[in-house]
Amino acid sequence: MTANTLDAAALYDLTRPRPRPRRGAYGILCAVLILGLLAWILSLLFDTGQFIPTKWRPFEYPGTRELLLRGLGITLKAFGSAAVLSPALGFVLATGRLSHHWWVRRPATVVVEFFRALPVLVVIFFVLVALRAQPLPALVAGLTLHHGSVLAEVFRSGVHCVDRGQREAALALGMRRTRVMSYVLVPQALRAVLPAVAGQLVVILRDTSLGFLITDEEFLHAGRLIASNLDYDLPFIPVVMVISPICIGMCMLLSRSARWVARRERRSPETEAVDVAPAEPGTLLPGGTLTPSRCGGVQ
Repeated sequence: MTANTLDAAALYDLTRPRPRPRRGAYGILCAVLILGLLAWILSLLFDTGQFIPTKWRPFEYPGTRELLLRGLGITLKAFGSAAVLSPALGFVLATGRLSHHWWVRRPATVVVEFFRALPVLVVIFFVLVALRAQPLPALVAGLTLHHGSVLAEVFRSGVHCVDRGQREAALALGMRRTRVMSYVLVPQALRAVLPAVAGQLVVILRDTSLGFLITDEEFLHAGRLIASNLDYDLPFIPVVMVISPICIGMCMLLSRSARWVARRERRSPETEAVDVAPAEPGTLLPGGTLTPSRCGGVQ
């Protein structure tokens, strides 16, 4: 073994030649099991008549496609509103919880703990019934209050994760607490909590489907109207097979976008490659010059 191989073996468990075929066999076995499971599910769908033309006929009509597109637009509208308002509310509540004034910290703590403990559906019905709001504003308000409280704890945890020395060094330089929070702690905390915030946005997108319980004409409500049609033999499974890939695709697109933003945020100009001019003969230091000395040499 060479020195590099020994160093790698000391840090990692290198795969020996004998286990490699075993790992390949395990991979092939898992792929066969997954394909067998998919084939079994497809056989059940064929046996129950889920692919007969009658159940797929509703998607041939323009009215059905317009209903789905309108529901998808309402879902994206609710998600966009909640995705903007929830982080804003969470940032305000987190700032209140981090305040040094008890008359600000305690009410913010009560609000966060109250709405974080309640199920999001209870919050939506509370806004709908108690405040007599319309379905879409009630859905957005319920999502904002619940997920904003969750994000408040995420932001507060991110600030606490920053090294304590950062705060102490900034205070030692004479910075005010507000400037320490704004210029030192918050930028570092946002980079740390960005994956958690992205995951919470995916949850917000998923929870928009709760709007069909309050008769909000969102994507899932439109699918339920199509699936409950007796003229087409209750096409529930075809509706699920059409709606599910769209919902999964939106969540995957949101997750990939969040990972791309996280990679961009983690890039630091200090770690990027910088072009350095080649050293010239007689140069002692970068930017140095040769100066004659009194003894006839150079310094």
